[in-house]
Amino acid sequence: MESVTSKNQDIQKESRGKYLLAAFLAPIIWGFMPIAVRKVQHFPAEDILYYRILTAFGILLAFIFFFRRKSLLKDIAYIRNLPHPAKKRLISLFIISSLLIFGNWYAYIYTINKISVQAAVFGYMLCPLITTFAAFFILKETLTKRKWIALIIAAISVYMLSTGSLIEVIWAISIGGLYAFYLISGRLIQGIDKLNLLAIQLFCCLFILIPRLIYNGNPIPTEPIFWNISLLLAVIFTIIPLFFSMYALNRISSSTVGILLYVNPVIAFSVAIGYFNEVVDPHKYWAYAILVVAIILFNSEQLKRK
Repeated sequence: MESVTSKNQDIQKESRGKYLLAAFLAPIIWGFMPIAVRKVQHFPAEDILYYRILTAFGILLAFIFFFRRKSLLKDIAYIRNLPHPAKKRLISLFIISSLLIFGNWYAYIYTINKISVQAAVFGYMLCPLITTFAAFFILKETLTKRKWIALIIAAISVYMLSTGSLIEVIWAISIGGLYAFYLISGRLIQGIDKLNLLAIQLFCCLFILIPRLIYNGNPIPTEPIFWNISLLLAVIFTIIPLFFSMYALNRISSSTVGILLYVNPVIAFSVAIGYFNEVVDPHKYWAYAILVVAIILFNSEQLKRK
């Protein structure tokens, strides 16, 4: 009996490890995204966003149609059989999550190309704090004393990084807040395959971007680099990491996924100074060192189990 229980626990830990790895990979990938976005900085931010979404939706739709049709039909049947109140709530969450990720993407691209990489980094510094607090109040997720201490230490780090222009702070808050509530909405959507969910969200985004593409007056880009970067943004920096992030939410709490997002700004900060040669105030290095301590403390219990 004891051996069976031990075996089940090992399976559960191994299974949870896959979700934790997925939650960790998403921000690692996103940390290198500024390099791709800066390659097309001479294009309007809205054009970069619109064609990124169109390309991602086309690729994902083709993938689902050819390889995951059974999963799609299963989800369609699931939605149809839901009671009317539950169906209405689910559709509302689809729309809300789509608007949140659309806004996050635009704010991020604009900030990278028009403000600074550091401002975008600061946005994802704020995101885990907002996610954790929102999950605590909205989803009633519990936080241990150790995690509260880690959040306080992280808040000190964020405060040290907040000394800058008001414009940078506003855009950073927009980036962090929009993605934080996107994570919360993703946690509330259950019973839907995560790739199908991403396709639904991209489809909802089309209702925003298609009218704007028609009336914005910008010609369709013809430069090969634009379409190469659009393809890169669609697959490597949209479909894959968003799937990892939503997949992780099946078994990992929103607060844990949120805190792991700190990997993103650490990498992006390194890219800003090492690749783009942005000037960084000396105190920001201390802020990031404090942040690393907070990340380790927040995840110390999970690290011990591993």
